[in-house]
Amino acid sequence: MPTPNSAALDFLQTRRSRPSKTLTTPVPNRDELAPLLTAAARTPDHGKLEPWRFIVLERAAMARLADAVTQLGGALNIAPDKIEKNAKQFTDGNLAVVVVACPVENEKVPHLEQLYSAGAVCLSLLNAALASGWGANWLSGWASHEREFCETHLGLAPHEMIAGIIHIGTETSAPPERPRPDLARITQWMST
Repeated sequence: MPTPNSAALDFLQTRRSRPSKTLTTPVPNRDELAPLLTAAARTPDHGKLEPWRFIVLERAAMARLADAVTQLGGALNIAPDKIEKNAKQFTDGNLAVVVVACPVENEKVPHLEQLYSAGAVCLSLLNAALASGWGANWLSGWASHEREFCETHLGLAPHEMIAGIIHIGTETSAPPERPRPDLARITQWMST
């Protein structure tokens, strides 16, 4: 019989992201962020390819990116409410970590598996922040899928993409619980 880690299981069964608009200062400093990034980098990684990397956005970078989203959205004729919503995550934020998916050519590990690994990094970073007592939220937004935003404003290479943007800070209010999936509806058991 395995020995359970009850505290870890309880955390995973009760974890809840914090809306980014409710996060404020203080935010983790570099020394406090390092163990969170370390935990995130311990994600499943078939072939040990490390097909992801981090860009830490501090306050000045967040303000610059909010302006970039506003200008790019106008140039692309994005609806003003969508522009405002996407820019607001940067305007209101104080610290975020961009998880960049950077798949590599490998005949044994398809790009899709490498993208899944980058997604796992996002969730691991989110959970590490929450487990450390910080508030955190995983966001993206339309600008995250625009090449000009990714390459010009974040320095991504043409083959790289944003897997997620993890906002981290001090929570000002705990969100109410929300409905969770019905396990009976989404689980299929196969015995033979």
